[in-house]
Amino acid sequence: MPVQHDFPGTVDTDLFTSQNPPDISSCSFTHTTDSSLGDSSIPVKTKRVGFNNEKDCDGDDVSSVSSSCSVSAQHVHASQEDDQDPYSDVRSRMAELVRLDRLDFGCPVCPPPSLEEKAAVDNGLICRIPDMTFFTALTTYFGYAVVVLFGHIRDFFGITLKLKTSRYLQSEPPEGYAPLLNSWEHFYTKRIYHRIQDCFNRPISSTPGAKIEVLERVSPDGNKTMEVLGPVPISSPYEDGPFFGTSDGNAAVRRCTNLGSYNYLGFADAWLETCGHSVLSCLESHPITYASPFSEAGRSSLHLELEGIVADFLGKEDAMLCNMGFSTNSTVIPALVGPGDLILSDEFNHTSIVNGARASGATIRIFRHNCAAHLEEVLRDAILNGRNLGKILVIVEGIYSMEGEYADLNSIVPICRQYGAFIYLDEAHSIGASGASGRGCCEHCGIDTSQVDVFMGTFTKSFGAMGGYIAGNQEVVDHLRNISAASRCLSSMSPVVCQQIITAFKIIMGKDGTTIGSTKMQSLKDNSNYFRMRLNEMGLHVLGNYDSPIMPVMLYNNTKIAAFSRECFHRGLAIVVVGFPAVAVTKSRARFCISAAHSREDLDRALLEIDEVADLLKLKYAKSTFG
Repeated sequence: MPVQHDFPGTVDTDLFTSQNPPDISSCSFTHTTDSSLGDSSIPVKTKRVGFNNEKDCDGDDVSSVSSSCSVSAQHVHASQEDDQDPYSDVRSRMAELVRLDRLDFGCPVCPPPSLEEKAAVDNGLICRIPDMTFFTALTTYFGYAVVVLFGHIRDFFGITLKLKTSRYLQSEPPEGYAPLLNSWEHFYTKRIYHRIQDCFNRPISSTPGAKIEVLERVSPDGNKTMEVLGPVPISSPYEDGPFFGTSDGNAAVRRCTNLGSYNYLGFADAWLETCGHSVLSCLESHPITYASPFSEAGRSSLHLELEGIVADFLGKEDAMLCNMGFSTNSTVIPALVGPGDLILSDEFNHTSIVNGARASGATIRIFRHNCAAHLEEVLRDAILNGRNLGKILVIVEGIYSMEGEYADLNSIVPICRQYGAFIYLDEAHSIGASGASGRGCCEHCGIDTSQVDVFMGTFTKSFGAMGGYIAGNQEVVDHLRNISAASRCLSSMSPVVCQQIITAFKIIMGKDGTTIGSTKMQSLKDNSNYFRMRLNEMGLHVLGNYDSPIMPVMLYNNTKIAAFSRECFHRGLAIVVVGFPAVAVTKSRARFCISAAHSREDLDRALLEIDEVADLLKLKYAKSTFG
């Protein structure tokens, strides 16, 4: 339950006067050196997939690969001394786990699994998709049942006794007006969401870098509404807390390690040193905005330059910009397909894809997540039973934002080619953050970009900006410029944003004359793989692939959503928790997003705190049925 406060008086001072931050130098972790897979509880699903491509697992020519795509410590950091590598003690172990994970993508130069690895698969040791225990499922459903039962009882007495003092009955529509929400939505909002909404939409007073300042909030009405805690009196007990701080407006803030923002390459940190000068200087020759869609005012020199960079980066003929990532999918998909066409969509695709597919008027079929066999089954059935079937569009994501998994392109692409289906790849989370040179899921899986018909991506994750893009052949892009609402109706991308993205691209590609881009991408991979490895060693159920910066940790029980978020926040960790309806009722989770700007010391401190919270809330399902 939420901490109750006497508003606007005192607030729970323990939030600020929590225990002192641990001394990381005295912390001990298991598996700090390379060891065999059999000594670990790291869950990784392994399967072999046929592959025929002259690229290695990161998109490099096979001829340039002298051995396997196993990323050894010598290969990754050949130019660095061990004392410059923060992960030298675990480098070889991380590389082995990455290699095993890559087997899932049918890497053409990976050696076949060893007998020990096959035994690990047979024994269930290597399994990326954890099983929810019966006890966990039972308690999760029971938790929802209790909330629903008592919520309806309270509603019944409130309506029967006409308790107008109820904060929820006061929000009922006046007589003669229709309710804005249906009964279930209204019930869910007031009886479930409002009770834990202090865990969501937390305002910040700093850049969303590796460290972040989160404004403290209080509620005068039991969490129905939240208000920012104002100035704290001098000599307040808050000042004794290790995470206490104040904003520019003297409001109380909590200084946290940021494990929730999409700051993959760390452009939110040291922005002035990397991008600031070129972005600010562009205002001398360009306005802040053109206040017009592309179809009216046209495209500026910055728009043309950025479109050319995107097309060249992905090996496509042309690209089109959109001013918002969500609207890229929701406005472009209806312009690509329509009534009489068929959309095959992964069951875990983003809401923007769902909205775009529904708006198109095309027939929609869903296939099981990342399951090429089911895709083929649905595709074959649609072709055999369909009449006058038009275009077939298969839509997948490069990295699924709630799963942390890469799309299995090595299995999906051949099926689409066999049945004449077009492939639409959403690279919102993978572009810039995946592959040896940041070219996304195709590079990671060793798939040539010519095998994908339409690329979609956003600039909000790896580029420190906003907006999205569509890349494809000239005919497709010209069609979208003339038809899609993103080009005809929505405002064009701000020149300032364009310059930020252009500068970020130059850094990533090394055209700025430095190695900042390659260092950022390697740091992101190292930080992500290390954090995932340690979470697995704790015994948590962790979803996703190695090399993915997204790490969902399963909470399952709805009562643990708020508990996990508040306990982490209490310890100076800013995280994201996800529950129904964003995920299934029994699939509540915490989602960690790693950045290149994190140091190993940041991650070690966070891991120590997470380990403590996991013990407190019984989350170690890989070690015990009861967590």
